Amino acid sequence: MAAFLQIGVLVAMAAVAVILVLGIITMARGKSAKTSNKLMQFRVLAQAIALLLLVILSFMAIGK
Repeated sequence: MAAFLQIGVLVAMAAVAVILVLGIITMARGKSAKTSNKLMQFRVLAQAIALLLLVILSFMAIGK
């Protein structure tokens, strides 16, 4: 279970980085503000998921 959570955290962190870069590129190119805003909303959601997985992983480590 811990290995699954560790992989999940890494995937979530990578997703945050990719979404962040895409949002910044979209903003820098001056494309649709709506698209850039939606990407930033997805980034916040991905960060929340990554944080939740980290908290669960931390509680599992404390319980050992």
